[in-house]
Amino acid sequence: MNMLIFLIPIALFLGGLGLFAFLWSLKSGQYDDLDGAAWRVITDDDDKPSP
Repeated sequence: MNMLIFLIPIALFLGGLGLFAFLWSLKSGQYDDLDGAAWRVITDDDDKPSP
């Protein structure tokens, strides 16, 4: 029972840290271009120089 005194604040801290990281990723624009990655996969652009 004494371990709950330590585990509950640790769990709340880690949950808050995860929420902060998610909100930071939203604010920094990590999810703005959802279609761009899909189109980059199927395009045939070769970035390698030809010999």
